[in-house]
Amino acid sequence: MPEFSPPAKVTFREAFIFWLKLGFVSFGGPAGQIAMMHQELVERRRWLSEGRFLHALNFCMVLPGPEAQQLATYIGWLMHRTWGGIVAGTLFVLPSLFILIILSWLYIAYGETTLVAGLFFGIKPAVTAIVLQAAWRIGSRALRNKLLWVIAGAALVAIFVFATPFPAIVTAAALIGYLGGRWRPGYFKAGGQHGGNGKTWGPALIDDGTPTPEHALFAWPRLLTVVVIGAGLWALPMGLLTALFGWSHTLTQMGWFFTKAALLTFGGAYAVLPYVYQGAMTHYGWLTPTQMIDGLALGETTPGPLIMVVAFVGFIGGYQTPQMQALFGPDHLFLAGAVAAVLVTWFTFLPSFVFILLGGPLVETTHGNLNFTAPLTAITAAVVGVIVNLALFFAWHVLWPQGFSGGFALVPAIIMTLAGIALFRYQQSVMRVIVVCALGGLLLKMAGV
Repeated sequence: MPEFSPPAKVTFREAFIFWLKLGFVSFGGPAGQIAMMHQELVERRRWLSEGRFLHALNFCMVLPGPEAQQLATYIGWLMHRTWGGIVAGTLFVLPSLFILIILSWLYIAYGETTLVAGLFFGIKPAVTAIVLQAAWRIGSRALRNKLLWVIAGAALVAIFVFATPFPAIVTAAALIGYLGGRWRPGYFKAGGQHGGNGKTWGPALIDDGTPTPEHALFAWPRLLTVVVIGAGLWALPMGLLTALFGWSHTLTQMGWFFTKAALLTFGGAYAVLPYVYQGAMTHYGWLTPTQMIDGLALGETTPGPLIMVVAFVGFIGGYQTPQMQALFGPDHLFLAGAVAAVLVTWFTFLPSFVFILLGGPLVETTHGNLNFTAPLTAITAAVVGVIVNLALFFAWHVLWPQGFSGGFALVPAIIMTLAGIALFRYQQSVMRVIVVCALGGLLLKMAGV
């Protein structure tokens, strides 16, 4: 039986404690994190209504970047002004950054031990099944007609066969969506909403009819302030890196590369991973294909946004790149990796904060505007094809670790199949599948398989 009076006003301290706790328990990827916030903030605490929650989520879904982290930032900003948004978004990321730095160090320093090797022997095939499930989950929601299926297929062919850069695929899809929204709008109209089921949990602190807080109203001075501060927070460290080390140095290139990655993450972390592996492995050589798969496995097993895998990429690149080894010295490789991980996290997430603080007051003017949403619909369709390519890439390196001439890896194939059955047929959670597969891999390695 719902209560019929809104909850008491939430203090900044209460919100701080909640966001800190969420940062340590936000497992399950974007879908799980959004569901967790809905359960806590809408159903249990009633800090905001279902309608206001979905309205904020819809805005975050049309932005590049991790939608769950942006949603936390948006809600924090709506409740406690700019600092509320900064605290909520930062605490959503910070615990996973510290955890990944430690795990990345253990991986690179002790990865050849039986324990670590056994765990990853089971985890890597599971991750391949998880990426396939992500493609299915996004595709079943996004590919609502034949034209969107064609866009997804074309994106897969473009990146798999012709190695087309991910930014080019996103740009082409956005153009198709924009033109299609004008000429064939029926193909690009937005589908269903996230999570709504018509239930009510009683009046909320920020309800459907609650007036927009004064600080959330559009004002040109606020907009210009956000633009200037956001640009400064990007330009100052980038300028210092360039001045101290030069444009071609690893740290400078990491800052520039992950800035571009942050602006291209339409569709969430699974969408940007192909861009990251194209650049980090093929162009820069910061890590190997095997290390990239292992990094995604670590990202799946830690709280926070899955895109935090970029911290792993930064740490490994900082740890084993000759330029970083020369800068920090052979006795301080952990520090080299940690500095790189923090740097790439800064450049990856800074745009998300700017987007929320900049665009929050403009949400009502863009909501439901087909000219704005049609390009996103086409991009999301293309992302499905890109994610399938990522799954094929992982499967290739897991099932043929020495290449096609080296023979087929039967045991990893069996683990991947069982993980897929658990995910698709029995709807098991990602964490449960990873834990079981990791233990299974360890037992197999200890048995000498």
